[in-house]
Amino acid sequence: MKKSNYFLLVIILLAGALLIGASHSGVRAQDLTAAIIARIEGKQPSSGRELDALTLQEVMQKYNVPGISVAVIKDYRIQWAKGYGVADIETKEPVKTDTLFQAASISKPVTAMAVLKAVQDGRVSLDDDINKMLRSWKVPQSDFTKTLPVTPRSLLSHTSGADDGFGFPGYSPAQPRPTLLQIIAGEKPSNTKPVLFARAPYTAFKYSGGGLTIMQLALMEALKKPFAEIMMKSVLAPLGMANSTYEQPLPAGVEAKAARAHSLQGKSMDAKWHIYPEQAAAGLWTTPTDLALFIVEIQRALNGSDGGRVLSHKMAQEMITPTGVGPFAVGLTISKRGEGWYFNHSGGNWGFRCDLVAHIRKGYGVVIMTNGDNGGPVIREFEERVAIAYKWDTLDKPLQR
Repeated sequence: MKKSNYFLLVIILLAGALLIGASHSGVRAQDLTAAIIARIEGKQPSSGRELDALTLQEVMQKYNVPGISVAVIKDYRIQWAKGYGVADIETKEPVKTDTLFQAASISKPVTAMAVLKAVQDGRVSLDDDINKMLRSWKVPQSDFTKTLPVTPRSLLSHTSGADDGFGFPGYSPAQPRPTLLQIIAGEKPSNTKPVLFARAPYTAFKYSGGGLTIMQLALMEALKKPFAEIMMKSVLAPLGMANSTYEQPLPAGVEAKAARAHSLQGKSMDAKWHIYPEQAAAGLWTTPTDLALFIVEIQRALNGSDGGRVLSHKMAQEMITPTGVGPFAVGLTISKRGEGWYFNHSGGNWGFRCDLVAHIRKGYGVVIMTNGDNGGPVIREFEERVAIAYKWDTLDKPLQR
């Protein structure tokens, strides 16, 4: 055999061995993931908890939750996603990974990313007076704003002094819907009270959906575009969130993919869902898979000096740096679980409950969305099972010495 042919044969054999090894490695990874999914879905090893004896489907039945959709993140990527149950109790349409759910208050941190993108592009300032962005309405000047103005940072961290302290009930499709100015003023047909300021910025934390509505108006007036368009161009499209929209009401062509809202008893109600003109605070329709892309963007931007696809490393840091008053950074809650630090946000609209949680440094997390008013216990149980199965920081034990 010629020397050149010999070396060629060696290269071919080595390449083949590498391919076989990679194939076997891929199969092993798939088998491991399948085993983890089966463990999460099945009955749990007894730890004294009531729900250990139930499968995931039985937990859903216990709490009257028709359907849930989940996405699990590991090593800065989506490891798996799956739907359980039905999207609509009447049609029995199964939940799929591309079934849309209302993100409710998880709309807020996604909005925060769009604001930070505008800051990054030099369009707005995170710490300037919000009145510099507003045109049709202004935050009233008072003793509370003499020292520090209301800013985008304070609005997105619920430390602006806004005193509404509420989310939004939404509107039945048959009801008239208010403008943003009517919502802020509490004028009919708005079904919420006016957004008033009761303290100076950064003196206390009080959750404020009204503050996010002011942020929505300010961003629209500063960028001179409809809110849904701003969100699509600055966040949703760049991140590949193909099954997400802030359009309210939901476009007719997308309705067939959307889950229906259900009551505490898991029953259908007098409308498929409510409509939310308060888009920044509650208006996102999305999937766990798409929200997982949002999470991964933050994690990668935090852990890479060059940032992610939307945010720079510096801007991503704003989303995990609390203001010093309350648990919020810009858009996200920051909390310690065991030895780990996490960012998270939950959401609850009429007939929908959801949650996302992710580790700041370690590249893992989970998103759960449900189409039932009683989705909270199911969400908490699923998160617990994921944390146990993947040995999250919540379960770290001290070394024996």
